Amino acid sequence: MNTTHWGKKALVLFIFAFIGWGLCGAIIGIGRQATSMQNTLILHAIGVPIIFTTLSLIYFRLFNYTSPMLTAILFLTFAIGMDFFFVAMLVEKSFTMFSSILGVWIPFGLIFASTYVTGYLVTHRSTPVQATAGRS
Repeated sequence: MNTTHWGKKALVLFIFAFIGWGLCGAIIGIGRQATSMQNTLILHAIGVPIIFTTLSLIYFRLFNYTSPMLTAILFLTFAIGMDFFFVAMLVEKSFTMFSSILGVWIPFGLIFASTYVTGYLVTHRSTPVQATAGRS
């Protein structure tokens, strides 16, 4: 197999995962400045499936390089890795964020679920049944 071809596919997946993670981070960053942390976490939990459903729709319609399950695992792994190595270790200098069910664990579940379900629905949609006018 052509490694350049796989490199381009990996880059596309990385870009989509990064955009999703970045938009979710923007919700947290802006929310912290504009409202309480509780409200920010609620907005984040609402925003995560909207963001990842939208990105997954685009990804599966235009690229569809990986299965829904693999894509969901890759997007989730990217988000966990960035939250662990970048946010917790470098920005917050603390791992207490991982004690928040609403702030971390529910969004992680929503990243996986919204990506998988969207991918499944896009890739498994059945062909429309042709109308048969005048047939009994």
